[in-house]
Amino acid sequence: MSDRRQFITGAGLAAFTGLGALGVLYGAKRSWDPLPSVAAAGFTTIDVSAAEENIPYTEMWRGKPIFVLKRPKQDKPNDRDIVINGARFMITVGLCTHLGCIPAYDGAQRKFLCACHGGEFDSAGEVVKAPPPRGLDIPPFKMDGSKLVLGEEGPEYKKLLAAGLTNKV
Repeated sequence: MSDRRQFITGAGLAAFTGLGALGVLYGAKRSWDPLPSVAAAGFTTIDVSAAEENIPYTEMWRGKPIFVLKRPKQDKPNDRDIVINGARFMITVGLCTHLGCIPAYDGAQRKFLCACHGGEFDSAGEVVKAPPPRGLDIPPFKMDGSKLVLGEEGPEYKKLLAAGLTNKV
Protein backbone atom coordinates (compact mmCIF):
# COMPACT_ATOMS: atom_id res chain seq x y z
CA MET A 1 0.00 0.00 0.00
CA SER A 2 2.81 2.36 0.84
CA ASP A 3 4.47 1.83 -2.58
CA ARG A 4 1.23 2.72 -4.33
CA ARG A 5 0.82 5.88 -2.23
CA GLN A 6 4.41 6.94 -2.97
CA PHE A 7 3.86 6.35 -6.69
CA ILE A 8 0.66 8.45 -6.78
CA THR A 9 2.28 11.24 -4.74
CA GLY A 10 5.37 11.21 -7.00
CA ALA A 11 3.28 11.19 -10.19
CA GLY A 12 1.18 14.09 -8.91
CA LEU A 13 4.27 16.06 -7.94
CA ALA A 14 5.87 15.39 -11.35
CA ALA A 15 2.71 16.54 -13.20
CA PHE A 16 2.45 19.68 -11.06
CA THR A 17 6.15 20.48 -11.64
CA GLY A 18 5.78 19.86 -15.40
CA LEU A 19 2.81 22.26 -15.63
CA GLY A 20 4.77 24.88 -13.71
CA ALA A 21 7.74 24.50 -16.07
CA LEU A 22 5.44 24.88 -19.10
CA GLY A 23 4.00 28.07 -17.60
CA VAL A 24 7.49 29.51 -17.07
CA LEU A 25 8.55 28.61 -20.64
CA TYR A 26 5.37 30.15 -22.08
CA GLY A 27 5.98 33.38 -20.14
CA ALA A 28 9.62 33.48 -21.24
CA LYS A 29 8.68 32.96 -24.91
CA ARG A 30 6.09 35.75 -24.74
CA SER A 31 8.69 38.13 -23.32
CA TRP A 32 11.07 37.34 -26.20
CA ASP A 33 8.48 37.99 -28.92
CA PRO A 34 8.43 41.54 -30.32
CA LEU A 35 5.46 43.70 -29.42
CA PRO A 36 2.78 43.89 -32.14
CA SER A 37 3.63 47.55 -32.73
CA VAL A 38 7.29 46.64 -33.31
CA ALA A 39 6.43 43.79 -35.67
CA ALA A 40 4.10 46.06 -37.67
CA ALA A 41 6.85 48.68 -38.01
CA GLY A 42 8.90 46.22 -40.05
CA PHE A 43 6.68 46.65 -43.12
CA THR A 44 5.68 49.87 -44.85
CA THR A 45 3.46 50.09 -47.92
CA ILE A 46 4.13 52.86 -50.44
CA ASP A 47 1.61 53.65 -53.17
CA VAL A 48 3.47 55.23 -56.10
CA SER A 49 0.44 55.69 -58.39
CA ALA A 50 0.19 59.45 -57.62
CA ALA A 51 3.94 60.15 -57.87
CA GLU A 52 4.95 63.04 -60.11
CA GLU A 53 8.01 62.93 -62.32
CA ASN A 54 11.20 64.48 -60.86
CA ILE A 55 9.48 65.38 -57.56
CA PRO A 56 10.87 63.23 -54.73
CA TYR A 57 9.03 62.39 -51.56
CA THR A 58 10.20 60.72 -48.40
CA GLU A 59 8.62 57.85 -46.46
CA MET A 60 9.90 56.41 -43.20
CA TRP A 61 10.78 52.73 -42.77
CA ARG A 62 12.36 51.32 -39.62
CA GLY A 63 13.39 54.83 -38.59
CA LYS A 64 15.18 55.50 -41.88
CA PRO A 65 14.16 57.95 -44.61
CA ILE A 66 13.21 56.27 -47.88
CA PHE A 67 13.50 58.39 -51.03
CA VAL A 68 10.90 57.75 -53.72
CA LEU A 69 11.51 59.43 -57.08
CA LYS A 70 9.67 58.89 -60.33
CA ARG A 71 12.59 59.22 -62.69
CA PRO A 72 12.38 61.74 -65.52
CA LYS A 73 11.79 60.21 -68.95
CA GLN A 74 14.83 61.99 -70.38
CA ASP A 75 17.13 60.28 -67.86
CA LYS A 76 18.95 57.25 -69.20
CA PRO A 77 17.46 53.93 -67.96
CA ASN A 78 19.46 52.28 -65.19
CA ASP A 79 19.73 48.69 -63.97
CA ARG A 80 18.72 49.96 -60.50
CA ASP A 81 15.37 51.27 -61.81
CA ILE A 82 12.24 49.78 -60.32
CA VAL A 83 9.66 49.65 -63.10
CA ILE A 84 6.05 49.96 -61.99
CA ASN A 85 3.29 50.19 -64.62
CA GLY A 86 5.82 51.31 -67.24
CA ALA A 87 7.27 54.14 -65.10
CA ARG A 88 10.81 54.02 -63.73
CA PHE A 89 11.34 54.70 -60.03
CA MET A 90 14.27 55.15 -57.72
CA ILE A 91 13.49 53.78 -54.26
CA THR A 92 16.45 54.09 -51.88
CA VAL A 93 17.37 54.48 -48.25
CA GLY A 94 17.95 58.23 -47.97
CA LEU A 95 21.28 57.98 -46.17
CA CYS A 96 24.61 58.73 -47.82
CA THR A 97 26.75 55.59 -47.95
CA HIS A 98 29.77 57.62 -46.85
CA LEU A 99 28.82 58.81 -43.36
CA GLY A 100 25.04 58.48 -43.18
CA CYS A 101 24.06 62.09 -43.90
CA ILE A 102 20.73 62.78 -45.63
CA PRO A 103 21.30 64.12 -49.17
CA ALA A 104 19.01 66.80 -50.61
CA TYR A 105 17.53 66.58 -54.11
CA ASP A 106 18.25 69.29 -56.67
CA GLY A 107 15.51 68.92 -59.28
CA ALA A 108 17.23 71.22 -61.81
CA GLN A 109 20.38 69.09 -61.85
CA ARG A 110 18.45 65.86 -61.15
CA LYS A 111 20.98 64.96 -58.46
CA PHE A 112 21.06 64.20 -54.76
CA LEU A 113 23.68 66.39 -53.09
CA CYS A 114 25.22 65.44 -49.75
CA ALA A 115 26.28 68.56 -47.88
CA CYS A 116 28.52 66.72 -45.39
CA HIS A 117 31.43 65.98 -47.73
CA GLY A 118 30.26 66.97 -51.20
CA GLY A 119 29.10 63.56 -52.43
CA GLU A 120 26.62 63.46 -55.31
CA PHE A 121 24.19 60.80 -56.56
CA ASP A 122 22.25 60.82 -59.83
CA SER A 123 18.49 60.26 -60.09
CA ALA A 124 19.08 56.49 -60.05
CA GLY A 125 21.02 56.67 -56.77
CA GLU A 126 24.42 55.99 -58.37
CA VAL A 127 27.53 57.87 -57.19
CA VAL A 128 28.42 60.77 -59.49
CA LYS A 129 31.00 62.42 -57.25
CA ALA A 130 33.01 60.77 -54.44
CA PRO A 131 33.55 60.26 -51.44
CA PRO A 132 30.54 57.88 -51.14
CA PRO A 133 31.89 54.36 -51.73
CA ARG A 134 28.72 53.07 -53.45
CA GLY A 135 25.29 54.14 -54.59
CA LEU A 136 22.36 54.69 -52.27
CA ASP A 137 21.13 51.39 -50.84
CA ILE A 138 17.81 49.96 -51.99
CA PRO A 139 15.61 48.68 -49.16
CA PRO A 140 14.09 45.20 -49.41
CA PHE A 141 10.79 45.44 -51.28
CA LYS A 142 8.06 43.40 -52.86
CA MET A 143 5.87 44.76 -55.65
CA ASP A 144 2.09 44.62 -55.32
CA GLY A 145 0.51 46.40 -58.32
CA SER A 146 1.30 50.12 -57.93
CA LYS A 147 2.39 49.55 -54.34
CA LEU A 148 5.71 48.57 -52.82
CA VAL A 149 5.85 46.69 -49.54
CA LEU A 150 9.10 47.63 -47.83
CA GLY A 151 10.58 44.98 -45.58
CA GLU A 152 9.72 41.98 -47.77
CA GLU A 153 12.21 40.56 -50.26
CA GLY A 154 10.40 40.07 -53.56
CA PRO A 155 11.94 38.59 -56.72
CA GLU A 156 12.83 42.03 -58.14
CA TYR A 157 14.80 42.91 -55.02
CA LYS A 158 16.56 39.54 -55.03
CA LYS A 159 17.68 40.17 -58.63
CA LEU A 160 19.18 43.54 -57.60
CA LEU A 161 21.04 41.83 -54.74
CA ALA A 162 22.30 39.01 -56.96
CA ALA A 163 23.54 41.52 -59.55
CA GLY A 164 25.43 43.45 -56.84
CA LEU A 165 23.41 46.63 -57.44
CA THR A 166 22.64 47.10 -53.74
CA ASN A 167 23.68 45.83 -50.34
CA LYS A 168 21.39 44.19 -47.81
CA VAL A 169 19.82 46.80 -45.56
